Amino acid sequence: MLDNMIFKQLMKHSFTIPVEVTYPNGKTEKYGNGAPQVKIKVNEKIPVKDLLRNASITLGEAYMDKKIEVSGSLQVLINSAYESANSFLNNNKFKRFLPKQSHSEESSKNDVQSHYDLGNDFYKLWLYKTMTYSCAYFEKPDDSLEEAQMNKVHHILKKLDPKPGSSLLDIGCGWGTLMLTAAREYNMNVVGITLSEEQYNAVKQRIKDEGLEDQAEVLLEDYRELDHLPFDYITSVGMFEHVGEENLGEYFNTISRYLKSNGVALIHGITRQQGGAYNGWINKYIFPGGYVPGLNENLTHIIESGMQVADIEMLRRHYQRTLEMWTDNFHKVLPEVRKMHDERFIRMWDLYLQACAASFESGNIDVIQYLISKGPSARTLPMTRDYMYKD
Repeated sequence: MLDNMIFKQLMKHSFTIPVEVTYPNGKTEKYGNGAPQVKIKVNEKIPVKDLLRNASITLGEAYMDKKIEVSGSLQVLINSAYESANSFLNNNKFKRFLPKQSHSEESSKNDVQSHYDLGNDFYKLWLYKTMTYSCAYFEKPDDSLEEAQMNKVHHILKKLDPKPGSSLLDIGCGWGTLMLTAAREYNMNVVGITLSEEQYNAVKQRIKDEGLEDQAEVLLEDYRELDHLPFDYITSVGMFEHVGEENLGEYFNTISRYLKSNGVALIHGITRQQGGAYNGWINKYIFPGGYVPGLNENLTHIIESGMQVADIEMLRRHYQRTLEMWTDNFHKVLPEVRKMHDERFIRMWDLYLQACAASFESGNIDVIQYLISKGPSARTLPMTRDYMYKD
């Protein structure tokens, strides 16, 4: 009885939109004014002790296992929970329901492979041609996902103001689109590193197919173990979220060590303006070992590593739109996904994409590009930002 009362209180205060909740006993409650935008069906009782232990894991698993079903947009529902001042996400009265967790140390290689080695065929279904698994950059309202992803690649490379024949290290190179664009279109000598065997094999084949063996190299190894000369430029996209809170300082120190004097780096990653955070469900099912750092943390580590900030750009709305497009793509190819994965995986992945979109929409998380230099800020860069936007 107490569990039911507390869970009903959570539902009552958690949303800014009108919702309808059907409880395990068959009774239906409507919260908010107007027709329900989302309907929630609770098929089994959710024990309060499980919520206390870790709310994000408990509710995420309940959705994956169909203990909770949602009719309507998950993104709209979760965004409304972030926006509600009285929801258990924000109100001190319910803070005890927030996840209580610590960062567990696991092998970086195992963490990366658990996510990125789901198979290139799976990612191709919804990432499309560019195979770019990070925030896109929408220069025009009608940009397609492919156009926006290539916009992002060029936006990053232009910020470096790279010189032909210069060297570039791409830490966490993904499926190689950025590094190979730098080699092919900017005439740079590039090295990409990844811990994903699927990505490594794909990039190696792309290098061969595009005839870039003299300019491009991909390595399957930890970014901290690289045995190469310092580089003129470094890029790292969607990487520092995976290194863990305790390793952030080492990450930025490593970038500083690999940069030549006055070298320039563009670091692009998910950041919280409110301070660093973990999410229990994301860590367990999507990104083991993940930690989203705070803006102040990253700036402190950049400065302590002997580098300086030249420019910062927030791309929160771009990532919201990217995730919405990924979600649409994912839904379109569900028949193909079902040939690879079961329904529990599909519900998990759908929740992941829509929850992340809601988190960016609400401002709970941001994605930020840090343009940094080794030595005085932007010593080798043009005086204004105009150069970043020229063809």
